[in-house]
Amino acid sequence: MRYTLNEIETFLTVMELGTITAAGARLNLSKSVVSKRISDLEDALGAALFLRSAGRIRATEAALRLDDRLRPAMADLAAAAESAAGGLAQDDSLRGTLAITAPMTFGTLHLSPIIARFAARHPGLELRIDYDDRARDLLRDGFDVAIRIGELRDSALIKRNLCVDEAIPCASPAYLDRHGRPAGPGDLRDHQIIGYQHMSDAQLWSFGKAAARTLKSRITLNNGEAIRDIAIAGLGLAILPGFIAGPAIAEGRLERVLPGAETRRMPIVALWPPSAPMPAKLRLFVDHLVVELGGARSW
Repeated sequence: MRYTLNEIETFLTVMELGTITAAGARLNLSKSVVSKRISDLEDALGAALFLRSAGRIRATEAALRLDDRLRPAMADLAAAAESAAGGLAQDDSLRGTLAITAPMTFGTLHLSPIIARFAARHPGLELRIDYDDRARDLLRDGFDVAIRIGELRDSALIKRNLCVDEAIPCASPAYLDRHGRPAGPGDLRDHQIIGYQHMSDAQLWSFGKAAARTLKSRITLNNGEAIRDIAIAGLGLAILPGFIAGPAIAEGRLERVLPGAETRRMPIVALWPPSAPMPAKLRLFVDHLVVELGGARSW
């Protein structure tokens, strides 16, 4: 049984991206080279990894099992290689690729300049950045680190707190002039509510131990900036992270409502798979985030 690390890397990239074309673009290889590497790996293993039909591929059970075993093993191999490469006495000696995933709006509004400053300090490091409000599987999708917002479920991932934000209920002044300003959470049932696709209305509109379980949003969106813009247009009440609502409130385009209500506290954290030793590129990036974002924030 003979196979190469190039074949394994190619296989894992095809598994992550789902197509030979996308894998070829990521690896800067032609489709024919990607296909050849996959075929050679199948021959070496004596097992079919993909079912091919009409130009499409589908992973077999053998491929899924292999992916589960190889992905963490390759991460450990990369960490060991970086550690052996020599102490990394200077920051600009970082090499390899750092893959980062983060929520879309937080990434575009606040994280991009922070990452840009890190990239400028480490010119030898390649960065792959994915902004997506879905919680990506770090191992399966090939990410080194994730930035996430809110309370997290129990996880085998390593966590480091970066800062804390809060959920802010708000609406446009024009909407509130027309429909009135709610005096307490119980008044919300009389208002139009803007929902968030990735969270139920009851979860979104929770105040301490009380949740507004009878609320039902008329407009539901999957992005915080879009929710903000719908609220600014006067179409209802929204509840938004401070890093989205804060600037619009400061500019007078939104007005905070229920100022005395206890809203959700939202920790912003870095998460990464356990690895010993911790890769220097990851350690320095997380340290950079702590310096840039540390503490409670007023956006």
